[in-house]
Amino acid sequence: MSTPPGRRGPRAGPLTYAALLVFTVVSLFPLVWTAIAASSSNGRLARTPPPFWFGDDLLRNLGVAWTDANLGRALLNTTVVAGTVAAGTVLFSTLAGFAFAKLRFRFRNLLLLLVVGTMTVPPQLSVVPLFMLVAEVSWTDRLQAVILPALVSGFGVFFMRQYLVTALPTELVEAARVDGANGWRVVWHVVFPAARPAMAVLAMLTFVMSWNDFFWPIIALTQANPTVQVALTGLGRGYIPDQSVIMAGALLGTLPLLLVLVVFGRRIVGGIMQGAVKG
Repeated sequence: MSTPPGRRGPRAGPLTYAALLVFTVVSLFPLVWTAIAASSSNGRLARTPPPFWFGDDLLRNLGVAWTDANLGRALLNTTVVAGTVAAGTVLFSTLAGFAFAKLRFRFRNLLLLLVVGTMTVPPQLSVVPLFMLVAEVSWTDRLQAVILPALVSGFGVFFMRQYLVTALPTELVEAARVDGANGWRVVWHVVFPAARPAMAVLAMLTFVMSWNDFFWPIIALTQANPTVQVALTGLGRGYIPDQSVIMAGALLGTLPLLLVLVVFGRRIVGGIMQGAVKG
């Protein structure tokens, strides 16, 4: 409901600001503690009580983590993997979601049920046959081994289908066909513009999930050609693990995600609001 002209909307009270402040502090504490630990030495972290302010060893620890974990190549590999997986998931999920939402074909509900059912299958069950297939085609320790299995997700298809059911009027699709548009022109000029807000959200979620993925990459890749999460397992393997270096590596692996959130977060939220208004 819109606010009548000349009247202000409801204002937040002191309790609202206090709750938001507490939530912000709790949410930022892990990141701040990671930065404090990354700027400290191992001996400083072992003190009781632990340090609650930044130390002087941040650059040294970052340099050690960058060299020991081969983070330069790992960041490049992870960017390629996460970007490709996000783009592929958005494309294929949008096409499949449009088909399930607006097209009429036999066994549509059964096929959608099977797609949704794939989300209930634990990923551990598919590891052995998937690794056998990757080894058969000689893709072990190659990026395509972690890209291709993740290009389509049941969640992405279901998410786009649910969005397009309400956000894309059936009359608009029929009008485009009456005007002589073929299937691909309908998708390009009608479906993609209507699905843009949901596509942005799905791209962000998929990018973050792919960036943080550890289970399958640690099986398919090695330290010679790692992603960030695989590379970080090579830190702190000594008799006494250097926690400060491990935290420095974790900080380097987190900074790109924060950059993506800062750059694209407002656009994605604006797209969600735009889609809500149009719906």
